[in-house]
Amino acid sequence: MPSPTPRFKIPESVLVVIHTPALEVLLIRRADPGEHWQSVTGSKDAPDEPLAQTAAREVLEETGVDCGVGSALAGALRPWGLINVYDIYPAWAHRYAPGVTRNTEHLFSLCVPAQVPVRLNPREHTAHRWLPHHAAADTCFSPSNAEAILLLPQFVP
Repeated sequence: MPSPTPRFKIPESVLVVIHTPALEVLLIRRADPGEHWQSVTGSKDAPDEPLAQTAAREVLEETGVDCGVGSALAGALRPWGLINVYDIYPAWAHRYAPGVTRNTEHLFSLCVPAQVPVRLNPREHTAHRWLPHHAAADTCFSPSNAEAILLLPQFVP
């Protein structure tokens, strides 16, 4: 029996900045070694998966917050129409097909009631915190994530 073909991550992802109306931003700490605080991120599961579906799925998987179709927060998930293209960190390059070195990330925000309860997936994240948006930007390990958080006031209705 042949061995299964390895499943590589699709180099197209979402970044979802979860925030309250007062612009407190939810950051989650990666389970990887180090103090890697970030917003919700994740890759498409299939090339044809709609980006909003990817965003809602990743928010639910990583935080337990449901913003999918039919949920109370479905209308609160907002695409920004902005993308980041960046080099994949060497520590995570093995997750992608050989020769893939860059990822395209689509930006979203999700406005939630003040400090909505969060349920982390312990395989991915070990802690969470709510911070004012400037402090959250200063805490992120990813420069593109920090930049997105600083843009947040422009995308809040």
